[in-house]
Amino acid sequence: MADATSSGGALAGLKVIDCTRVLGGPYCTQLLGDHGADIVKIEPPQGDEVRDWGPPFDDGGDASYFLGVNRNKRSLGLDLSTDKGKEVLLRLLDGADVLIENYKPGSMERWGLGYGAVLRERFPKLVHCRISGFGEDGPYGGFPGYDGIIQAMVGHFSVNGAPDSGPTRLGLAMVDIGTGLFACNAIMMALYERQKSGIGQYIDMTLYDCGLALMHPHVANYYLSGKVPKQTGNQHPNISPYDLFPTRTVDVFVAGGNDRAFQRLCKELGKPELGDDPRFRSNGDRLTNRDELRAELEVLLADVDGNELTDRLLAAGLPIGPVRNTEEVMTHPHTIHREMAVEKDGYRSWGIPIKFRRTPGSIKSRPPRFAEHGREILAEHGFSPEEIAGLAAEGVMVEKRRK
Repeated sequence: MADATSSGGALAGLKVIDCTRVLGGPYCTQLLGDHGADIVKIEPPQGDEVRDWGPPFDDGGDASYFLGVNRNKRSLGLDLSTDKGKEVLLRLLDGADVLIENYKPGSMERWGLGYGAVLRERFPKLVHCRISGFGEDGPYGGFPGYDGIIQAMVGHFSVNGAPDSGPTRLGLAMVDIGTGLFACNAIMMALYERQKSGIGQYIDMTLYDCGLALMHPHVANYYLSGKVPKQTGNQHPNISPYDLFPTRTVDVFVAGGNDRAFQRLCKELGKPELGDDPRFRSNGDRLTNRDELRAELEVLLADVDGNELTDRLLAAGLPIGPVRNTEEVMTHPHTIHREMAVEKDGYRSWGIPIKFRRTPGSIKSRPPRFAEHGREILAEHGFSPEEIAGLAAEGVMVEKRRK
């Protein structure tokens, strides 16, 4: 594994108050933290519930689900149901650039911490990003949303899987992760705009909107053709060949993105005349005759070494890849070369995908234990030792998870 390197990062000096939990919000703030932002993770008295989403658990009792998306953060346990807890949050927001939260819509307003009524006036430069399932209003306004539920509701199930399997959930939490990525982009846009206007703004992010925005090319296909997209298994609705094929050693995924690439593929597979077959000359022809093309390619691939074929065709500039499991991916030489397998103080995960040359990101700290940095954070924000002791004694600053 590659050793994590130290760097200030492109976002050094950015202060983020992170009141999110589970996946979408933490994924967003981990990305910001990877590039130098100071992420203060405020956890409720019971902690981020994904600390319990295991096994597996680490030696400290935190689940892998939590560990995967909470590095480069500091944790403060805070009871926002109390008036003093709200006062603490307001003091933390003094000088903060970003507040990101995923409380149920209306919660901040009920607590007297709404953006329009309080935060905008008190902290005019603050960027407040809210992540929710469906937003505050509309037919589903205020309803709870989880990744699988939204996948079902925005069409992911309907296009994923094979015709004989029926509607199928994606194996990745793509809605949550996609929302985290969209939210990160939105925050960066708001901060860029703030450089010109001098003021922050409120960002309304929902799993529903972001999940729907990931439905390409299915929405575009529907609007242009009038046909409702259906499951195509491993195949692509617009490209052929774009499918999984068995070889003698390993299944490989073959992508023929254009006519020239398909002709070269046929030549490399030892049957150049297939590229000139009238049934397969254009992508449209190949889509029309997809089953016949698959039968031809299955014969050509059945007895070859898939790993050797992959290396040879990739070197020839043709898109093909073998199916690998997680262990094979994380130990692969290219993963190691790209520093996408990292270790920090016993924490192991994927590396940083955004590769800056001048201001690279880094993994400075492993995911925090619950409330690990509470006293440190409050001291940095001007709380006296007596105030901190009082907040701890009253249970406002929580130092041990409440079950």
